[in-house]
Parts: sequence; structure tokens; C-alpha cells
Amino acid sequence: MKVVIFGLGYVGFTAGCCISSEGHTVVGIDVSQKKVDAINAGQAPIVEPQVTEMLSDALEKGLFQADTTIGDHLKDADLAIVCVGTPSAPDGSHNMGYIADVSRQIAEAVKNTDTGKFAVAYRSTIRPGTIEELIAPIFASTLGADFKNRVEIVYNPEFLREGTAVKDYFEPPKIVIGTSDGQPNAAMEALNANITAPTFIVGYRESEVTKFVDNTWHAVKVAFANEIGRVCLQAGISAKKVHEIFVSDTKLNISPYYMRPGGAFGGSCLPKDVRALQHIGSDIGANLHLVDSLIRSNEAHKHALFEFAAEGLEPGASILIAGLAFKAGTDDLRESPNVDLTRKLLAAGYKVEIYDPAIAADMLVGANLGYAYSRLPMLETLLIDKDRAETGSYDRVLANNATIKQLALKDPGIVRDLGTLA
Repeated sequence: MKVVIFGLGYVGFTAGCCISSEGHTVVGIDVSQKKVDAINAGQAPIVEPQVTEMLSDALEKGLFQADTTIGDHLKDADLAIVCVGTPSAPDGSHNMGYIADVSRQIAEAVKNTDTGKFAVAYRSTIRPGTIEELIAPIFASTLGADFKNRVEIVYNPEFLREGTAVKDYFEPPKIVIGTSDGQPNAAMEALNANITAPTFIVGYRESEVTKFVDNTWHAVKVAFANEIGRVCLQAGISAKKVHEIFVSDTKLNISPYYMRPGGAFGGSCLPKDVRALQHIGSDIGANLHLVDSLIRSNEAHKHALFEFAAEGLEPGASILIAGLAFKAGTDDLRESPNVDLTRKLLAAGYKVEIYDPAIAADMLVGANLGYAYSRLPMLETLLIDKDRAETGSYDRVLANNATIKQLALKDPGIVRDLGTLA
């Protein structure tokens, strides 16, 4: 293929070297004449293993050239890749100036050149909605409403780490391709033909948010590890040994468990132990800002679940709650977010019934009994049997846990799954 790359910084230049190494012809466009001259002379503008050798080989084979202007480089191009910067603005948002400018330049070049239809893939980190609300309108304003007959816009986030960028290009953790209809793009399929990785073909917004989710999670991991490190340091505990123990657990700790968006956390352990670690950190001066935020975040999520559960319903509507315990098959109501949800729904004026075969009001004892009745003193009158749950008339059924699987409902379309936010 012929691939034109806009922006020869870390991502763009590395991609150019990797793409040309597979036999594709690469033209790199950058506003810096100094950088362009260096590349054409075989000098890499970044320090990164393997790229200098790859550049030299590509230049020798006539597969890589750099320029400061688009000219007619888009003629006969199969793919353009945009890798310009999106630096932070003073308010923390991304500065979209470079994205807007290069999009306008590409659109103008397409308008004035017989390019044929080709794909334009954006790799710069952009907020969800940018393609639909900024980039596509720029192409539409220049090329007309039928611009999709000239260019196919794609979003393809990159996952390169400095120091291992070439290896990461050919062995990525995943490939994410965002298109207007969530269907494959031929040019991207050809570009990634020799790369084996889990591949996700999705809509624009799912692909655009991916880097934010990934990088923020990496930051959370670092902050969490360092907060635990501070506790260990202050308490005379070996942080190295604690880390060794923690990462050895690939069943729960380093795993997909507890990572699916859905219900708030609850039960007899998580809230209690988080609060205890908060107290320990405060007591020894470890300043656990991330840990301190967890309970507040969880309470905010409980309210969001209430709004999601009641969305579109008028007070007085009839709601069936499938599952009251925080986990199906148990009767543990201690700090169950489903108890809080029920309380909020009742307070808002909804008619609520509860089906949870593991819970019998007269069998609750101890702390479980005290917690349940202090928050839902009318619990016994809310609990119903399976026959009532399946034959009753409800405006909405809330699937709080796996209890919903036990019910054969007359109208599955009224179910809202709070475990998956669907």
C-alpha cells in the first residue's frame, strides 16, 4: 500500500518505520523542516531501539520519504494516518487545534486532487465524539455532505510504550478499529494483516474512549501501588513482599474479576476493609487520597444506579427487584447496594416488590437482621414468592444479581440489568 502519515513525532515516525519494514510505501508529512531533512538523511528524530536501522533500510529501498507539505502525496494513497499532537489545554481538555488543522488540510488536498477513495485513520488521542462532532464536519464542509464517497474516516488508537515501541507495534495487546458503522475497513485490514492480537471493530466513540480508559487505569494502578507502599513504609512492612503476594493472585487480583461496569460494591468485607485502611492511613500519616475516594465514588455510583433504574418511570410505577442480597444465593444484606436502591425507590414513591429466594425475613439474625430492618423496616411486606414475581404486572424489573435467571417473566423487555448497565 501507499500510506501517508501526518505528524512524525514519536507515534507517527515509529509507525512509519514499522509500516515501511513490511514493504509498504510511506510518505511522512511534518511541519518541521529540520525533522524532515533529518529523516530524509537517515537520522531518526527520536531515540528508540531499532528505528534508526529500520529507517536506513526503508530509505535504501525507496520506501520512506518525508515532506513538509501534502502536495499531491495523497494521489493513489490507500491510507492516511493522522498522528499529530493533542496537548493538554489549561483546563485539562485536549487542544484540538492540530487535529482540526490537519483535517482541513487533508480535506482541501482531496478536493483539489484526484485521490480516489481512501481511508483516513486517526491515531491521536481524542475525546469521544471528536470524529462525529469535529472531524467529519470539517470534511463535510469542504467536500460536501457526500464526503464519505471520497474518504472513509477511521479511529485506530495506538498502544506504544517508549523503549519497546517497535515490539509493541507488531505485538500489541489489542487492535481497536472504530468506523462509522462498526464494520471492518479494508485498508486497516491490510495494514494489520501480519499482526496477531485480539481485534475489536466498533463504533467511533467506543474506540475513542479506549485510550482514556487504559491510561487512567494504568495511573490508578500506579497510585494504588504507591499508596500501599506508603502504608508499608510507615508501618515497617516489606512492600516488596506484599507486592509479591498481591500479584501472585491471578484469579482475583490481577484478572478481569471486579472490572465489569455494573453494580456498586457492598457486602460484609469490601466497605468495612476500605474504611479500615482509610483509618490506618490517616493514623500513620500515609495520606491515602485514592483509597479515601473509594467510598465516596461508590456512594455516587449507588445514586447513579437509582437514576438508571427509575429512568422514564413516574412515581407510583410498579417495580420488581430481582435479588436483594449483594450476591445471588446468599442472604447477606449487610451493606448490599440493593438495599440502598430499594430504600431510594420507596422514598421516591415507587411501588416495590422483591423476589429473592435466599432471603426469609424470619430467618435473618445478628448483624444481618439489624442492618436489613434498620434500612428497610417494611422488608417482610416487600418480599414475594416466585409465582407472584412471574405473574405480577410490573412497569420495570430490575436485575440486581443472578436471581433474575430463575424467573420466567411475561415480558423480558421491561428488565434493566444493573449488573451490566443494560
